[in-house]
Amino acid sequence: MSATMSATAPPGGAGPTDASAPRTVVVTGATGFLGEHLCAALRARGHTVRALARTRNDHLAELGCELHRGDVLAATDLDRALPGAAAVFHLAGMVSRDPADVSRMMRLHVEGTRAVLEAMARHQVPRLILASTSGTIAVSKDEQILDERSRTSEELVAGWPYYTSKIYQERLAFDLGATLGREVVAVNPSLLLGPGDRRLSSTGDVVRFLRGQIPTVPPGGINFVDARDVAAATAAALDAGRPGERYLMGGPNWTMKEFFARLGRVARVRGPWLALPARLGRWGAQALEEVYRWRGKEPPVDRISGEMSEHFWWFDSARAARELGFEARDPMLTLHDTVRYLRQDLGSDL
Repeated sequence: MSATMSATAPPGGAGPTDASAPRTVVVTGATGFLGEHLCAALRARGHTVRALARTRNDHLAELGCELHRGDVLAATDLDRALPGAAAVFHLAGMVSRDPADVSRMMRLHVEGTRAVLEAMARHQVPRLILASTSGTIAVSKDEQILDERSRTSEELVAGWPYYTSKIYQERLAFDLGATLGREVVAVNPSLLLGPGDRRLSSTGDVVRFLRGQIPTVPPGGINFVDARDVAAATAAALDAGRPGERYLMGGPNWTMKEFFARLGRVARVRGPWLALPARLGRWGAQALEEVYRWRGKEPPVDRISGEMSEHFWWFDSARAARELGFEARDPMLTLHDTVRYLRQDLGSDL
């Protein structure tokens, strides 16, 4: 079976031949920040959504999703959710900057993806849309605007376990997908902001900013994007995404100084004013962290966050705009909606 078989002619009769018709799709990690927005976008398009997650979610039930309790690492759970599906949107994952979580993330991202693809082959589900990250493509030590032709070196992110695990996940997905005859499309958003991050998996640093817990301005550059815009384009990848391709999705390319200044204006909070020296470096960040801990205090910036903020996460989303219809809304609206949601959800201490 060809690795580039048409999404409009799935094997084994899995789904209708009309690509525009409503279909049954499976969303793993459906209770996450992007997962909830994606399920809403898919339901708005008329698709039947089987939401695979380890916990119940009333919001997904209100959207009319079929709730399937389960784990992507459990073949029996996948075998219950996948029969008759036209595609799997694979979002299940874990975001952590703690090196102690590296084994858990590697198992979930790599072995979980392997389990999903093998289950897809068993049930003749033709297409996988993998939610990855811009950090597998677009990270640089310099002020460069990258695109999908770029490839973040493993050496650059070697000390950042989340991004290392996502690089291996992508590689496994494309290679095993080709071997098993499954179409694989990857979407690679930048930092997700906007309303609805119930677990603070992506907006935690905004919370820290609002609480005055970020005392310095890092020297690097940031790209962020509204989760609702990513969800809409990810839903479009069901039909429009080209097998074997990755799609960067992002908003503005700002320096960290500009990001904090604009966030401060939106939130009416005084942001950090002390600029960290450029290229503090891994050893400098680690030394700063150890000094704080030696004094019995929590460091304002952990080593990994410090290193990451020295880099530039800038890129161009032209491919996603051209092929998936991706469009990023005004970034100031995203910041406003993020702050409003966090204050309503977490209380007046913000």
